Amino acid sequence: MDSKKINPFRHEYFLGYVNQVLPQYVKVHFPSSVLLNGFTHYGKEFNGGLVGSFVVIEGSKYGFLGRITELLLPESERLSLSEKAFQTSDFHPSGKIEILLSFDLYEPLTVKKGLTTYPNIGAKVFVSSGDLVQEYMSRFGLKNGEKNTQTINLGHLVSSPSIDVKVNLQSIFGRHCAVVGTTGGGKSFTVSKLIEALIETDNKAILIDATGEYNGKYCSIKNVNIGEGESVFHYSQLTIDDLFFMLKPSPRTQTPKLMEAIRSLKISALNKGKKLKHYNDEIVIDEGIIKKVNSPKKPYEVFYYRNISEIENGLADFDFTKLAKQITEECVFDNGNVWGPVSTNDVSYCVSLISRVTNLGNTPELNQVFGFQEDKKDNDITDLIDEFISDGNKDCKLLRLNLKDVKYDFQVRETLVNAVGKYLLNKARNREFENSPVVVLIDEAHQFLNKSIKDEYFESKPLDAFDSIAKECRKYGLFLCIATQMPRDIPKGTLSQMGTFIVHRLINFNDKEAISNACSTANKNTLDFLPILGEGEAVVTGVDFPMPIIMKFEKPIEEPNSETPKLKLNG
Repeated sequence: MDSKKINPFRHEYFLGYVNQVLPQYVKVHFPSSVLLNGFTHYGKEFNGGLVGSFVVIEGSKYGFLGRITELLLPESERLSLSEKAFQTSDFHPSGKIEILLSFDLYEPLTVKKGLTTYPNIGAKVFVSSGDLVQEYMSRFGLKNGEKNTQTINLGHLVSSPSIDVKVNLQSIFGRHCAVVGTTGGGKSFTVSKLIEALIETDNKAILIDATGEYNGKYCSIKNVNIGEGESVFHYSQLTIDDLFFMLKPSPRTQTPKLMEAIRSLKISALNKGKKLKHYNDEIVIDEGIIKKVNSPKKPYEVFYYRNISEIENGLADFDFTKLAKQITEECVFDNGNVWGPVSTNDVSYCVSLISRVTNLGNTPELNQVFGFQEDKKDNDITDLIDEFISDGNKDCKLLRLNLKDVKYDFQVRETLVNAVGKYLLNKARNREFENSPVVVLIDEAHQFLNKSIKDEYFESKPLDAFDSIAKECRKYGLFLCIATQMPRDIPKGTLSQMGTFIVHRLINFNDKEAISNACSTANKNTLDFLPILGEGEAVVTGVDFPMPIIMKFEKPIEEPNSETPKLKLNG
């Protein structure tokens, strides 16, 4: 659309005059109630002066796009209301218009950020063309000089079903995004619609499907089922911190012994199970276990400092099946340059730790997810992620991690999702997404975010990988899209980093407050609509949206399986 050929202020669209100006809205006088009626012009329908209708206002330097939020009659005319009066009399309503944005008078499609000026008293108000509103929406998220190349059709405006909501992909995913709403509000359908939009525009997305409801046959999808041993996030890709909080060692004796055992097993693996030698000194390694009883320290120390970067890499990349035995080998006296005989006291102090190591490896719920009893295989989740994000992958656009069969015990779900987040975070920090951005969608995000692991000493370790992604990774090309029915349970720091909010029906006061505090563009007029939104309807607002949009999302092609089981009926 050529900006110079647009005339938003056509005489046949005239409604009334501005008679009061305030910072957030203006009041308008309508000379006749007839002007508020809908009409058809050149085959296009106009709503006229209904609440929710878009209007344009003339200014001295800028024009203004607004939305009617209130209509009323003067007191004297309200007192004379009757059916006959409506047929024989003309009324002179007034209304309130929320100012949404300002635009250049000579280039009407050029939107000005922020309101630096306001309409004058007596300024004319006109019904806005649907084409104009549609064109504005398609340009949201574009920087100066950028061309509108990737638009996605999400649905239509609630107040004007004839106006399609076609927005630039960048306005939704150019920043982190949050999809929120109570159960039954259409949140899952919206997520599915966004997934389809990403795939259609040839972008890559990783979906963390908490309940398995996104089981549709999306094109270009790779399904990864976790929890039954089909695919695992191998423990060797966990961090030492993650492992420590699973094993819960006591700080004084068990923690140093566990750390030394891990170092020993890493040294054994790096040296491929061969003896450690330094001149005439040597240390025996038997079936991957470093034998420290009455052994010299020098060969160990020399090898450690030569390979310290690999040993202290922070990952649990050692043979977990040997950990219990290696902890026992660490329970020796320290006799200066040599390790002495077995320390029975240390052994007794570590009995409970050795028991937890054994139990961890034999717990099915954990072993099916982290593979403590098996070697790293080709279908490891980290390998699948690497393959998915690689430049060589041209066919697969959606990697779905299905957590339906992952148990809720032992905080295994939270630990797993946080581990995936850490893995992606490290890749983002290494700038692996800059040339090929990836969107990570987390369904039921309240299950995984704002969580922590607590040990027996009531110390807690926050599972904050996605909080770090939200704060750091937008500039690295890793974007986050969280979906939740309880935004109040999402960390404030994470929620405040969301650039785009798609808000379906919200009733709970704390949920509305969470959105209000996190989103600077969510004003009171916008939030007032949240409790009355219908199924599939949502308020879309954010940094790249100069004005909030109240729209109804189209149903996705692949509908998620989000139906509630029905109770049985007699007969």
